[in-house]
Amino acid sequence: MHSEAFSHFDPSPRVLAGGGTLAGKRVAVQSSISVKGWPTEAGSRALQGFVALEDATVVERLLSAGSTLVGNTHSSELGFGLLRDRTVLALRDGPADLALMTDTMGEARTAAACAGVFGFKPSYGRVSRFGLTGLVPSMDCCGILGAKLQDIAAAFEAIRGRDERDPSMDDSGVPAGRRDFGGDNFAPSAGIVSQCLEILDEGERAAFGKAIGKLREAGVRVREVQWEDFDLFRTVHNLVGSVEASSSCGKFDGVRYGHCVSGAKNWNEMYLRNRGESFSPLLKAYLFQGAYFQFENYHAFERACGIRRRLADAGRKLFDGLDLLVFPARRAAVDATKADTVERIYEAFSLTLPANVTGQPALTLPGRDGDPGLQLVGPHFGDELLFEAAGLLFPRAEEAR
Repeated sequence: MHSEAFSHFDPSPRVLAGGGTLAGKRVAVQSSISVKGWPTEAGSRALQGFVALEDATVVERLLSAGSTLVGNTHSSELGFGLLRDRTVLALRDGPADLALMTDTMGEARTAAACAGVFGFKPSYGRVSRFGLTGLVPSMDCCGILGAKLQDIAAAFEAIRGRDERDPSMDDSGVPAGRRDFGGDNFAPSAGIVSQCLEILDEGERAAFGKAIGKLREAGVRVREVQWEDFDLFRTVHNLVGSVEASSSCGKFDGVRYGHCVSGAKNWNEMYLRNRGESFSPLLKAYLFQGAYFQFENYHAFERACGIRRRLADAGRKLFDGLDLLVFPARRAAVDATKADTVERIYEAFSLTLPANVTGQPALTLPGRDGDPGLQLVGPHFGDELLFEAAGLLFPRAEEAR
């Protein structure tokens, strides 16, 4: 099973600190996250043979907290979607207690929901992206997966915080946050975005309703809310994401690292052939789309950026009277692990990508009794609040089973 989950398995795992909050915890790292001396190919021929020269910031901090790194897991191409990603196998069937994984449109959370474990995407700006081989810089985050909520909370505590090597970070608005994880006096209010229900089929709505019922039994006050222009999230992510991906993939030229063709007549032919051979048809379709809006219809990209700001502002207003929002964790009718076109990928992640567009924290909870699980979305920098709310549904004694 190790070979199925890992692209690189370390027979002598690295341990930097003898103690710490994560002492004894084994961590699998997706191959899109740099670990010094390990192959970091991110599931792409464009990074074929590349070996990381230094640790990503999140890796440094996990090691300092006492965790043990066991290996790199197979990744989808540059973290786009879940096709060929095997990270959850390291948790479900393998040797890991925790896993780090890129979350660009909900990959970490959806993979966790499919495997029956917890999946967490932090607020954009709270966890360093230094050392992460991403695709969409303004939406990529380092997600955390684990079977125990407390392990994920401890890992987040270890890796969060300012990093001068990541200029995109801004945690100046981080509140103190609650730390008791499901205290007796905590009765959060939650909103169900009514437009998201329109995405679900009849069976999915019934399962979601059942899960909401259990949320109410746990003491959460739930009501429906409207998120203005919610139906534009998918278009905005697709347009902005593809443009950023097209731009960021320009560095994969085959000269400094990765796949490089032989027998090219000149530099121009070498660049063209390198890029033509380095990416799959799936990723090429996404990059071509981004190039079109980047060079031929830039006005559409500017409009999408403006709508993105409007969506984020509308989302912030929702939290004036709410503690969190609740969505289904995944589409039961769409298998995200088999989505092999851009259209199918966006269909599979339609319920998780809003948090990447707005930068809000999100936590998926394992399903119970056959339901597809719940996704909790908090206000920007309200990461700790999500752990406390999840603690109402998964007390420590029950979680450890």
